Amino acid sequence: MDGASPRERTMSQTIDIGTRLEPIVDRYLIDRLDGTCLALQQPRDEGPVLRRDRPWEGLIGYFTVLKDGDTYRAYYRGKSGDGPDGASDESTCYAESIDGRRWTKPDLGLVEIDGSRANNVILGPEAPAVRHNFGPFLDTGPAAGSFRLKALAGLFDHDKRDATTGGMLLFGSRDGIRWQHLRDAPVIDQSHRGPTLSDTTSVPTFWSQVEGCYVAYLRDWVGPPKRPGHAGSIRWIARSTSPDLLAWTPLEKVRAAPVEHLYTSNVQPYFRAPHLSVAFPARFQFGRQVVTAEECRRLGLTPDYVEDCSDAVFMTSRGGLDFDRTFPESFIRPGIGPNNWITRTNYPATGLVPTGPYEMSLYLLQDNAQATAHLRRYSLRLDGFASVHASYAGGEMVTKPLTFAGTRLLLNFSTSSAGSIRVELQDAGERPLPGYTLGESRELIGNHIDREVSWAARADVAALAGRTVRLRLLMQDADLFALRFR
Repeated sequence: MDGASPRERTMSQTIDIGTRLEPIVDRYLIDRLDGTCLALQQPRDEGPVLRRDRPWEGLIGYFTVLKDGDTYRAYYRGKSGDGPDGASDESTCYAESIDGRRWTKPDLGLVEIDGSRANNVILGPEAPAVRHNFGPFLDTGPAAGSFRLKALAGLFDHDKRDATTGGMLLFGSRDGIRWQHLRDAPVIDQSHRGPTLSDTTSVPTFWSQVEGCYVAYLRDWVGPPKRPGHAGSIRWIARSTSPDLLAWTPLEKVRAAPVEHLYTSNVQPYFRAPHLSVAFPARFQFGRQVVTAEECRRLGLTPDYVEDCSDAVFMTSRGGLDFDRTFPESFIRPGIGPNNWITRTNYPATGLVPTGPYEMSLYLLQDNAQATAHLRRYSLRLDGFASVHASYAGGEMVTKPLTFAGTRLLLNFSTSSAGSIRVELQDAGERPLPGYTLGESRELIGNHIDREVSWAARADVAALAGRTVRLRLLMQDADLFALRFR
């Protein structure tokens, strides 16, 4: 802003957070860290929750997990034989839970498999080509209508995977179990894309509050082609937007660094802060073999299943094509044992859901292509993707200039028994505001999701609402996960 005064520059850089919850996932609100650092958290392994133990389920597949009111729903690809991807032995299976921890597979009676309808299959031979990558989502947008749940599913035919036909079909459901076509023709066209679109393994789709449109994320490629006619050399992510789920924009590649194989995207709005999208891509280490030939034989796998390894990473977006990877390191590392280091295992399911008053969960497919294949639950504290961390030596964080609404400042934090957090409110020039100084700040100690900040004479900050302020936090042996005004 050439020729602007210091006040004009400050106002142009001011962030209006209103009463939004702001998880600490990047440097969006942070101006300065002194003696503190941004730290990626490690999800807690809660063990297997759903085993692929039915003949029609097979040993590989991709999952979507939704919380629909009081019911948790899981959808995943089944495969009863050893046919190629897209073959007629594929199906879409269903499981449900009341808490996200213990899951059941109801006998739905919808699809006949091997002469019986006593199974949990919702899409079988009568739904050809879409069982390979059925991607349900809860529709919170203007196109919801009577179908609370929608799904995009790609027309995938292994015999025609190099054809320039197909696309994504739109489905709807009122109960999450019985699904129907909402339009006969594809709503996302593949005619200009080649085989990439219909071979996508999951299709995260949602109404984006921050953009005011529907967003769908699909597989793509970047880099020079592997071979003539191929889309690229590095697995990547593209997205399309729509006002109504029927008319979609051409696919555009997302922007993120570093560029590495991201096999699935698993993008979703964070349920406590829907202006922020969180993503847990499966990072695919192509050609990075860890498992030995002997371990491969012991696991009963063919050599092509141990040529690669995978883990889960974390990235975020506040709308548009840009994704932030403040933390390029692994979010969930593969576990102990060669069974965790084979190709296409440790793939996150699409879906992050609350599973308790202080807890949320995400799920990973593990032991891919093995008899022990299962969905595994990992838990985090609410908002606990990352934090501003202070060691015992202590340090501080100062925010960028911001404006807010509301009357109280709330923090999600944890300290040790010896640790603490003190908060000062400053003006845009970092001058302490009377009544809200560090000397007047009441020490915060403990472990809280939503703890009110107070000073000697007050907790009410309504007098500062709408004014440009900064927050200065003095921290010792503590982690700050999120903040908000309310």
